[in-house]
Amino acid sequence: MEAAKSALEDLGSWRRTHYSTDLSPGSDGEEVILFGIVASVRRQGAISFLILSDCKGLIQIVIDPKVGQDIAQKARRLRRYSFIGIKGRARAMDKAPRGVEVAPTELKILAIPSKDPPFDMFGRRVPSLEKRLDIRAVDMRRPQVKALFKIRDSVVRGIRAFLCERGFMEVNTPKLISSATEGGSALFPILYYDKEAFLAQSPQLYKEQLVGSFERVYEIGPIFRAERFSTDRHLSESTSVDVEMAYVDYNDAMDLLEELIKYVVRRSSEECGEEFKLIGVEPMALNGAFERLSYGEIFEDLRERGVPISWGDDLSAAQIRSALEGRGGFFFVKDWPTRSKAFYIKPKRDDPKICEGFDLFFGSMEIASGGTRVDSGELLRSRLIESGLNPISFKYHLDVFDYGMPPHAGFGMGLERLLMVITRRENIREVAFFPRDPSRLVP
Repeated sequence: MEAAKSALEDLGSWRRTHYSTDLSPGSDGEEVILFGIVASVRRQGAISFLILSDCKGLIQIVIDPKVGQDIAQKARRLRRYSFIGIKGRARAMDKAPRGVEVAPTELKILAIPSKDPPFDMFGRRVPSLEKRLDIRAVDMRRPQVKALFKIRDSVVRGIRAFLCERGFMEVNTPKLISSATEGGSALFPILYYDKEAFLAQSPQLYKEQLVGSFERVYEIGPIFRAERFSTDRHLSESTSVDVEMAYVDYNDAMDLLEELIKYVVRRSSEECGEEFKLIGVEPMALNGAFERLSYGEIFEDLRERGVPISWGDDLSAAQIRSALEGRGGFFFVKDWPTRSKAFYIKPKRDDPKICEGFDLFFGSMEIASGGTRVDSGELLRSRLIESGLNPISFKYHLDVFDYGMPPHAGFGMGLERLLMVITRRENIREVAFFPRDPSRLVP
């Protein structure tokens, strides 16, 4: 192995000219430089057949010793999962994947693994997710896993494109904060120089402050929740899509969220047809408006069914399934009891016991939460007290309201949960690059 390692080569002047997916039968005769990982090696007499995998896909490489002994000897040293560079010509070949292969004239061996991974990166039989997460970077070399994250990339780009087209500005808010956003039970405390600080649960209060200046803002970034959980739907560090806008209410926020989801679902379906095939699912088709139910409607339905529930209780997954038996897809639950929602959700003027808040569900899984925000400093102080929070801890936020705030509304959506829905994954860790939960802090 040491001798093989010593034979490794540098890139030198070589630079990629094509990805595997750039080549087709129409590329016949083109000079190409490709890079990637060897997915398989098959030898038929003196001829070596390689399948090269790059970040876009797979392509067949055929090495004939007639080209030269140097390249033939290198090909014989190759082992699966080596990283290589190929310089040669594309040629049309009916029996090759996508009808094209590459006949190299030069080969560079760039890296040879000292051991094989504990699973076949290009096979279908793999160990448990937990074992694969232990070497996550290697797991993500698998075509099926790469496909998941290409879909994720399409969704994220779609979110940005949609919001940009509608006049939203992307912002960044602090992830080191001095007080809780929604209460202290799920905070990660840290030492910030000589004082206590916390990792941000949400950019909520900062994005509210920013609408006073920019009117329409959004952020795609990490949030942190120190909740003890043991489910397939929760992460300690997740990615939140947060949107806030001025001069609107929660009806406008629901409209925008529905449009956004339909847009990214359609866009990812159009961009990622091959990726959906690789993960074995049909792209979603969203037809018709998302149903909008009130908390009161669901509450009465559950009472009639004999489900034990008290007014103001949160709705469990089992209760949602019971109330929506026979229904599927996305739907909103709006007009929640005020005491069940965060202090910044605005109570209704004609019935303050109910607030202008909403949650978006897919089946029994909550995808997003939002509402009209409190825009009065006086009301905000009283809502903090009602929620058992100390207004002094939120002075930096309350001070802004002393200078006036426009009416505003918005939402926060869990990116990984949306991806679970789009890709039909059952475990949220499958759509997170390096998931964090109560039992996992590495890799």
